[in-house]
Amino acid sequence: QVQLVESGGGLVQPGGSLRLSCAASGSFLSINTMGWYRQPPGKQRELVATITRGGNPFYSDSVLGRFTISRDNARNTVYLQMNSLKPEDTAVYYCNGGMVFHGKGWDRYERERWGQGTQVTVSS
Repeated sequence: QVQLVESGGGLVQPGGSLRLSCAASGSFLSINTMGWYRQPPGKQRELVATITRGGNPFYSDSVLGRFTISRDNARNTVYLQMNSLKPEDTAVYYCNGGMVFHGKGWDRYERERWGQGTQVTVSS
């Protein structure tokens, strides 16, 4: 059983900062790309940022320059530092990981796993 557990959400004023964490636990070999997605109220889930196992980040245009994604492979954890927050950043934030498992013999396979989400509210 694999679990991804997010933490760090909450209520913050516009212009403020929050740091989200997502720790993976359970039985898996490694984690490939990890990412953060969000679902604003009444809208579909959207990509925020991703980071490869080697540390290469990608950001959506809406957060570029304000958010920073990072990861600690030894702790199976991904972080999202969110600065200069805006009301439109209000959403449930989900982490995602490409989990690598043992297959038959030397085979490996990857499956996507999601966290349960953490609420971020930006409001004065």
